[in-house]
Amino acid sequence: MIFQRALLREFTNTGLVVFIVLLMITITTQLIRILGWAAQGVIAPDGVLILLSLAALRYLPILLSLTAFIAVLMALTRSYRDSEMVVWFASGRSLLSWARPVLVFTLPLALTIGVLSFALSPWAVRKSEEFRQQMESRDDVAAVSPGVFKESKDSDRVYFVEKLTSDLSMVANIFVHSKQHERPGVMVAARGFSETAPNGDRFLVLLNGRRYEGSPGSAEYRITEFERYALRIETKEANKFMASISSVPSLELLNDPTKEHQAELIWRAGIPISALILSLLAVPMSFVNPRAGRSLNLILAILLYMFYSNLLSIFQSWVGQGRVPPIVGWVAVHALMAGLLAFLVWRRLSVVPLFNWRRRT
Repeated sequence: MIFQRALLREFTNTGLVVFIVLLMITITTQLIRILGWAAQGVIAPDGVLILLSLAALRYLPILLSLTAFIAVLMALTRSYRDSEMVVWFASGRSLLSWARPVLVFTLPLALTIGVLSFALSPWAVRKSEEFRQQMESRDDVAAVSPGVFKESKDSDRVYFVEKLTSDLSMVANIFVHSKQHERPGVMVAARGFSETAPNGDRFLVLLNGRRYEGSPGSAEYRITEFERYALRIETKEANKFMASISSVPSLELLNDPTKEHQAELIWRAGIPISALILSLLAVPMSFVNPRAGRSLNLILAILLYMFYSNLLSIFQSWVGQGRVPPIVGWVAVHALMAGLLAFLVWRRLSVVPLFNWRRRT
């Protein structure tokens, strides 16, 4: 059918553009946040790409849900603006005729969103949390980044390394500020490397350097030159990994239906369901006066999406706290939005008749 093929082609083309734009915005915001962690020494520079990829996988269900809504809205809004809707209505099409192509476009997306929400997104969250914990459990020297002052976890030392060799086995131009026997001191060395003793202790070995000891403001300083100086590194005991509720696999949530687990399932199931309802909501919301502004519908759509998403979050929190029964969390928000959909369709049908009968002459 020409009608359905034309709509599906426009939904797909618009959806691809919208998804690329949303993905780029998400990657940019996450990259800024992760680079901030790397600059502070919380994560190693080589972990930026890994965390960025996991963050993109985590937000894929939300991005696809928003893509489906905006793609349908923009495509139908353009049809109103270019007076194509007048042609379709004059040809005998009703407003309800748009439900079928919208569902044909959205149902595969909703199934994909469901798989991502229940399987891939929790996996990405778990891997991201495990990776960050590994980064935070590193010893002081492993956490040092070239060109960045790094304070030790016990706040008794400050490290600075100017550069690393290409094979990462040696550091050059090292600065270490520490205290020994309550006397502050500064060590500088041309080169250095980390070394593990047979008993498992780790040392930072400095080569060809000096140590300056003395109190600030005093002229009494002791300068010691050395060829090799081993500085013991206090290793941090790795804490037991505590997974957040967002990283628990969906099968475990189903097997242990506590309030918190049911609340998380409500959120994961709500994303694909909201994608379907929002896409259908785009049909009555897409009406636009060709002489009016073009951005009003898009602003209203974003506000509606934020309202829907926040309402889901509120009921998820209420279910987790035991303030409302789980069945209310499963049904209430989607029923409210479905009621809004029915009301908007009824309002539009009062303007556009359900069937356009043409008098034969």
